[in-house]
Amino acid sequence: MYYLPVVGAVANAFSVIFQRIILVKKKVDIKSFQVTAFLAATLLFLPFVYFFFHVSPEALTTTNIILFLVVILFSIVANLALFYSIKGEKISSLEPAFALEPLFTVILAVIASFFFEGLFDRNLNIVIPAFIAGIALVLSHVKRHHLRFDNYFIAAIVASFFFASELVVSKFILDYYTPLTFYFLRCLGVFLVSLLIFRPKFSGINNKIRLEILGIAFLWISFRVIVYYGYLNLGVVFTTLIVMLAPIFTYFLAWWILKEKIRWQDIVTSLIIIACVVYAVLI
Repeated sequence: MYYLPVVGAVANAFSVIFQRIILVKKKVDIKSFQVTAFLAATLLFLPFVYFFFHVSPEALTTTNIILFLVVILFSIVANLALFYSIKGEKISSLEPAFALEPLFTVILAVIASFFFEGLFDRNLNIVIPAFIAGIALVLSHVKRHHLRFDNYFIAAIVASFFFASELVVSKFILDYYTPLTFYFLRCLGVFLVSLLIFRPKFSGINNKIRLEILGIAFLWISFRVIVYYGYLNLGVVFTTLIVMLAPIFTYFLAWWILKEKIRWQDIVTSLIIIACVVYAVLI
């Protein structure tokens, strides 16, 4: 069961790299990309919805519907901020901001655990390694020039915060859906709202790019469904700790595909994260 979040981390790393390629090299605007990508994710789900669709009656209460709408809103904000940041800046320059997402997730989950007993992890054998890994991930990327925040870096921080907030809010209602159902409805909601608001033109997206976006949507689905499964079965903090392996794969892929350099700090941080994950799994 522990290996599934690792698979999710790999999928997430690939999706970040390919998103930058489409947004920058293929020059697709962020609004068109958001609408097209979430349409692709929704369509990919359709063959499975018939077999795996499940929504408990509790999901239809007023409170839980509002929480689901909050998830959709946070997702729209987070994705727009993410696409804007990676379209305008190198991934390696944005990593300090992206590194905040797991740390935000752990902090928000721990805070929520004091108000909602039993819903979130508070096991110190998991929480402490998660904090250590998260802080190491952030500190390894802090450089003097990053103290001068530009619009792209701020957008990446906004994306990290809203992705983390979305994931924590999702935990409150995940039990009322299957992971596949929840992500399908989330993607459908984001697509419909984004289409209504942005009304993008798709003339600049040819069939080849559409297929590439379909591939990215598949990676999104793989990552998020695995994360939701982990939240339900392993806990939020523990799953987040394992998913922190994603930057390790991102470093490698950025070096391999985008020809960006790997620093010694990245190697040290990777070893710390691996050590924290191994400790949490064995303990």
